[in-house]
Amino acid sequence: MTIFLYILFGFLSGILGGMGMGGGTLLIPLLTIFLGLEQKLCQGINLITFLVMALVSLCIHLKNGYIETRGIFYIIFLGVIFSIGGALIAGYLPSKILRMCFGAFLCILAIIEFIKVFKK
Repeated sequence: MTIFLYILFGFLSGILGGMGMGGGTLLIPLLTIFLGLEQKLCQGINLITFLVMALVSLCIHLKNGYIETRGIFYIIFLGVIFSIGGALIAGYLPSKILRMCFGAFLCILAIIEFIKVFKK
């Protein structure tokens, strides 16, 4: 049963990731709530799945000519720097704090998406 849940959760997060929403917004809560995994482990799993989805998306967008390369160095550089910083901070924080921060992030994201719907 557990392997089925892993496959199902991976499938659902992959669909969301492919649509641009970000699979982690679904994958992390599913793994922590339904499988009882620790927040740090779930964030690590999410990062590994994100790398695969990002690589596939990058190849598809590059093939279709959707990649703008001008000024991309600054985005990559800052992304790497802040990713390292975020990983270091997350490594020192207890899982409970990470869970609370992630929950707050999801609430803010939901409010933003809700506002977008009513603006249209």
